[in-house]
Amino acid sequence: MTEDEARQQLVDAMRALDARGLNRGTSGNLSLRFGAGMFVTPSGVTPDRLTPEAMVFVGGDGSVAAGAARPSSEWRMHMGLYRRRADANAIVHCHARHATILACAHREIPPLHYMVAVSGGASVPVAPYATFGSEELAAGVVETLDGRLACLMANHGLIALGPRLATAMAIAEEIEEQAAIYCGTLAIGGPKLLDPAEMERILGAFRQYGQRDDRD
Repeated sequence: MTEDEARQQLVDAMRALDARGLNRGTSGNLSLRFGAGMFVTPSGVTPDRLTPEAMVFVGGDGSVAAGAARPSSEWRMHMGLYRRRADANAIVHCHARHATILACAHREIPPLHYMVAVSGGASVPVAPYATFGSEELAAGVVETLDGRLACLMANHGLIALGPRLATAMAIAEEIEEQAAIYCGTLAIGGPKLLDPAEMERILGAFRQYGQRDDRD
């Protein structure tokens, strides 16, 4: 991927999040691993005002070029994940409504449906609360995502990662759908959960699901 392609992908994806109702206004942020660093969306810019040139390159040491836009306040979280997860090349953080409702209630998404497994586990856990943009938030999210592809962030939102941006976007969208289903079941008495053995079978099946380039 060239630098121009990376920048344009981030613009297109941020606008897609807004169009799909997964994010609103200046909330949320996206990044792509690039060389020893990453491209990340700028702080406080609405999707309609984003341009490829506004994407910010943050070096592996946290450096930003003089004159560049200010990176997202959550850049430490993104960088921490790239340092910890060799399998992650793209990260999506958004404030999707139902996922954020559950995050504000500190409720993980349990194994109510087989598609919960897109998170990389039998449930979607909740990372502990910390102030946005803080080192504490970054550390909590990195720890909670250990071995997983998505989690909720307490009193905050949703984060997903993947080998490419389209995959991370698809995971984030599916987790929001599972959050909506869970919220719906809570209104009618709660879900009947799949048992651990079945979730293990599902997780095994997911490792062979889809096309090879979606999993690499």
